Amino acid sequence: MLGREQLTPVATARSILLAKLQGIRPGTEKLPIGDALDRIIGVDIPAPEDLPPRDRSTMDGFAVIAADTFGASQSLPAYVNISGEVQMGTIPSGEVTRGNCYRIPTGGVVPEGSDAVVMFEHTVPVDEQMIEIVKGVGSGTNIIRKGDDITKGRQALPCGWRLRPSDLGLLAGLGIAQVEIFKKICVGIISTGDEIIDHTETLTPGKIRNINGVTAGGLISRCGAKVRDYGIVEDSEASFFHVVEKAVAETDLVLFSGGSSVGVRDLGEQAIERLGSPGILVHGVSLKPGKPVIIGLIDSTPVFGLPGHPVSAMVCFDFFVKPAIYSLSGLSQPEQSFEPVVTAQLMRNINSAAGRLDLVRVQLVRENGKPCAYPVLGRSGAISTMSRANGYFLIDEDSQGALGGDPVEVYPYQ
Repeated sequence: MLGREQLTPVATARSILLAKLQGIRPGTEKLPIGDALDRIIGVDIPAPEDLPPRDRSTMDGFAVIAADTFGASQSLPAYVNISGEVQMGTIPSGEVTRGNCYRIPTGGVVPEGSDAVVMFEHTVPVDEQMIEIVKGVGSGTNIIRKGDDITKGRQALPCGWRLRPSDLGLLAGLGIAQVEIFKKICVGIISTGDEIIDHTETLTPGKIRNINGVTAGGLISRCGAKVRDYGIVEDSEASFFHVVEKAVAETDLVLFSGGSSVGVRDLGEQAIERLGSPGILVHGVSLKPGKPVIIGLIDSTPVFGLPGHPVSAMVCFDFFVKPAIYSLSGLSQPEQSFEPVVTAQLMRNINSAAGRLDLVRVQLVRENGKPCAYPVLGRSGAISTMSRANGYFLIDEDSQGALGGDPVEVYPYQ
């Protein structure tokens, strides 16, 4: 077990976790592409045909033989006869010969014999049967060739890729109506603590409404996973162990909030160790907020003990639970895991203790055309700080703070 005697660096903890999850993937199912947005592809998809299937024009104009236009200019135009016209949705009959051209719309199939398209803007009509060309074109100008987009047999999309609208368009263009995707994983949420009540109940002295269960559910859904809420569990070994065991059996990943701090009520670590191997992977990371997080594995099911304070729980979710959900969901393309970054000017000094990764919540404001980052300060139990913040920046373990006026890389909250 790492982290019990000393805190584990965040990057090390995440590497330990993701290494254990390698190769654990959900089953697949087939869906119509119209229902597959944001789902993750379960197999490599090769192109079944060339796209486009034929040479097509990228401009409205005239399909010509490029050699007929060489040297053409405003003062010395080239003259060609209009010998045909391309209709959209049809294959043009005949072919273009020297000294002749076909009128063609954008997207029209390039007729045989022609090797370039002259834009309408570079022609002057002489009469119904002839045009002047006032600017020459080279072979291939304004034409997308057969297979220029993608050639038959080439990988169109790789396994592990999250489908975007443009990807669905590519599949549609290739005539692929269904796609094999990974099934959505299910994440179980357990809220612990004798002091926790449902958010719909009236507060009584000593009680607090369940914030973490609701926020965790939203974060899980944002990651594309299904949520199963096991409700609020009292701080007793019999109740807690039973629910954790049930959640591990029924879901792909389990998280509980509360019970992750060292103390007499720390049942989370005991449950993970008792219910399966390898057990605890990390307990305690050099992160503020979020230090007391538990990361464990019961057979092939990761189990997370998130801090009870809402801000700490959400921070730990982003750093550890979210990458675990992405890994288990089959997302294997690192470029789709990148988070957007905004470079902003920090508007006040922030102190930090060396030896820990410090996450500082900020409000991004545009001033004089430039983004500025105003720190949103507050304790890790203050959920309103997360609502006021729209991003965060990190102070690394080797630093003792950040100076006002310095540029910082802000990760916006989605």
